[in-house]
Amino acid sequence: MAGRAAEPEVIWARPERSGRGPRPAYSRTDIAAAAVRIADAEGLDAVSMRRVAAELGCGTMSLYNYVPRKEDLHELMVDAAGGEHELWEPSGDWRADMLRVAHQTRNLMHRHPWLPRLMSPVYGFSPNALRYLEHCLACLDPMPGPQGTKLELIALLNGVVTTYVANELATAERARSLPWSQEQENAVRGAYLMSRVASGAYPRMAAAFAEDPGPIDLEAVFERALTRVLDGFDARR
Repeated sequence: MAGRAAEPEVIWARPERSGRGPRPAYSRTDIAAAAVRIADAEGLDAVSMRRVAAELGCGTMSLYNYVPRKEDLHELMVDAAGGEHELWEPSGDWRADMLRVAHQTRNLMHRHPWLPRLMSPVYGFSPNALRYLEHCLACLDPMPGPQGTKLELIALLNGVVTTYVANELATAERARSLPWSQEQENAVRGAYLMSRVASGAYPRMAAAFAEDPGPIDLEAVFERALTRVLDGFDARR
């Protein structure tokens, strides 16, 4: 197929467009933006080479001259979304800066609900990903320790955010498919859970609910999860 490499290659290391001919009609930025628009509106499964080509107004085979594989298209999308990260002058308080990074990443994933599905270390070295990593390392300059440890902290923090947002999105998607409200669902399930806990078969669960009967403050849970990750890397604690 036109444009496809016979060996593994990095999309960022190849020319914007392969083959001879006139000046390219589209840039990778154009292609990524079209794919992101489709994914934002209809979900990741709606993104295909054929659909992106139609969005751009070109033939599917022509698109392969720019993007050899669908996996490369996904990498362009992840990089485009990563370009929305705000990069600020580090404050000197690495914990505060990394909390800000984590909250910004969470908001980014909610703007692009398909993003958690594509989060992978494989896509971690695109231009915007490298700028993001360099920014995070700059925020971590005041933290003692080797750079490798700091990269581990960034990866772990991103993992927590990605998992948390994926659960949020899955919960919201399920709620949209129910013939009743989320409040009705929670009330019924909560009543059933408490009836089982009150049976005496689960004394530790009963003790946990006695300490904090709820409702669960999900924002506070998210903040505590981030704080505990940072605590694990903070030499002062």
